[in-house]
Parts: sequence; structure tokens; C-alpha cells
Amino acid sequence: MKFYTLKLYIKIQFTTSLLAVFCTFGCGIARGEQNQFSPSSETVTLADVMTAQKTLQKIVLRTPLVREQALSQLTGGEIYLKLENLQLTGSFKIRGAFNKMASLSQSRRARGVVTASAGNHAQGVALAAERFKIKATIVMPETVPTIKLEATRRYGPTVLLYGKNFDEALAKAREIESTTGATFIHPFDDPLTIAGQGTIGMEIMQDLPDADLILVPVGGGGLLSGIIVAVKGIHAATGVIGVEPAHAPSMEESLRRNKPTTVTVTPTLADGTAVARPGLLPFDIIKRQLDGLITVSEEEISAAVRLLLLKDKVLTEGAGALGAAALLSGKIDVKGKKVVVILSGGNIDEARLVSLLMTDAGSDQKKRPAGEQESTHMITPKTKQ
Repeated sequence: MKFYTLKLYIKIQFTTSLLAVFCTFGCGIARGEQNQFSPSSETVTLADVMTAQKTLQKIVLRTPLVREQALSQLTGGEIYLKLENLQLTGSFKIRGAFNKMASLSQSRRARGVVTASAGNHAQGVALAAERFKIKATIVMPETVPTIKLEATRRYGPTVLLYGKNFDEALAKAREIESTTGATFIHPFDDPLTIAGQGTIGMEIMQDLPDADLILVPVGGGGLLSGIIVAVKGIHAATGVIGVEPAHAPSMEESLRRNKPTTVTVTPTLADGTAVARPGLLPFDIIKRQLDGLITVSEEEISAAVRLLLLKDKVLTEGAGALGAAALLSGKIDVKGKKVVVILSGGNIDEARLVSLLMTDAGSDQKKRPAGEQESTHMITPKTKQ
């Protein structure tokens, strides 16, 4: 059975062409800009994603695609949830990490691996390292949520807390790579990692081949680019929209400038997507084939986490709720459309969740002075205009 009613599935499992519409929204892109960048010499194909699916078929869960009710009623669309929050380690990241590490030779495995992560990729690498019996060193920012830190440590890797954000942790991991000879497992800027994440898109198209639109969280771009490769390779007319927090708009700014661009990241509930600069390879794929990008406010992310938990009985972290937040933002019309929302992860701290549930939806927005509300909007890549 391909689909389940959400209520039935959660009862069983929880305890264990659109482009015309997209272009109607104001995007604020400086269309005259012609800044160029050197595309990656690497690429990812549908064949790579199919190979990854074979590699992962006995390792990861084929997560369910379930029909959703609350968002469907609010938007007039036929909304489906891809429940990667129920994946091993509570996140989609195991797909890319395992696919990359499965490719390593015995000599490279003997030298160990190193990575940097805000939390979910760390768990994916740690679990894969445990399965392959590889020594792993994982650098995480000092601000990493406790739930992600403790979960990573349970798999037995060496965990080093360093820096105030992901990018500082990344620099430290690269330093360890150069001094130890360990193989660096990039969380998003690697073709094998991207192919692994793309298997989610394969599953979606196999289960719902007539999907009109897929909403995908975006940080460094590994998940989004993988989904694009898989979905566009199977059915080019299916729209793919990225969603990122307004507090970490690296993909938005990169699309504006037509090159990977570093931005200032401020604290966000969607910590899993708090990346200051997207990867070169993911950006190269995204800029050519993405149908649009939506940025959402912290209030919209919080409201989405609450709705998913209280109405649908599905627990997600902030990054995992970005697609739902995009629907709540009202910046995209999905009436009469079949829309898949990828819930990319469910690893949220208990204290943060309690605080979020005790906050009245929209109260923070109401407290802001007039004219200071966070903007949420949609942009379209230059290559799609």
C-alpha cells in the first residue's frame, strides 16, 4: 500500500505547469546583475540516484507518504507529508552519509572519517561509521541542540564542540582532515551525498507520480539539489520549491547574485538549515532547475511545528517544518494541486518544544512595531525567468 491516512499511520508507527504561478510573486531580484561563478566540474545524474537507492535499500527506511488534512483544508490543496522525521536517526541525513561512506575503499576507511554538522548529519555519519566500523571524528558547533549532541555521542564517535555556528565547525573539521588524513564527509557539497538525499525524490515519484509540487527545506542545498535531480529526471513538469528561514537566507542571496554567497546567519528555530553559504555543486544544480524559493519567518516556522504536532500528531524540528511554514505563509497558491511537503527531521529539544507550544501563535509577530515584521516572499532563479 503506497499511502496511508495520517491518523491510521501515526497510530501504528508514531509509537514505534506551475512556473507561471510561481513567477507572479514579487521577488526583488536585481535582474540586471550578471555576476558569474565557475560551475562545479562534478555533476549528479538520475542514474547516480538510482544507484544510491540500491545501496541504501536494506539500510534506510522507505518512509511513508501520507495524506494530510489540516493543511489541505487551509490551502485547498491535496497535501501529502513525506515523513523523514521517522527515518533512522530522526532525519533524512543518513541517506547521504551512508551512500558516501559506502563508497570508501578499505584503505580510506582505515584512516577514518571527519565531518562537521549542526546535528543531523552528525548522527548519519556516526551511525554509518558504527555500521562500517570506521573511526569517526565529528565537529559540532557549541550551540548544537542537546538532543542532537547526545544522540550523536550514543553511536560512539569522537565529538568535538567548536565554534559558534556550522561554518566555524566546518573550518575546524577541514583542519583535522588536513592533519590526520581522514576522509572528510561533506554534509551537502558532495555528489554521493546529494545522490543519497535524492532517493527521497525517487520514493515520492514512485508513490505519487502525478505530484504537482514538492516543497523542500534548504540549508546548504544537498537535499534540495538531490530532490531536483531525481524529480526532474523522472517528471520534469513536477515543480520543486525550496524553503529556507529568513534568518539564514544564504540560498536566497546566492540566487540574487547568481553565485554562492556568504550571508550573516542569526539564531533560528530551523537550526538544521542555518548555513551561511550553500555548496558549489548543489547551487550549480539548483540555479539551473529550481522552480522557486520561499523564505519564511520564525513565527511561521513556529506555527508550522505547532500545527503539525497538534493537528496531525507529527513531531518535527524547525527545519523539518519549513515546507509547512511555506504553505501557512500564503505566498504560494496550491489550490487544487497535489503537493508533497518533505518533513526532513524530527530532532527538536524538549525545552524548545515546550517553549514553542506555550507561545501563542503569532504573538511575537504582533509585538513587533509596525513595519518591522519579518518578510516572507518567493523568488525565482534567473535561469527560470
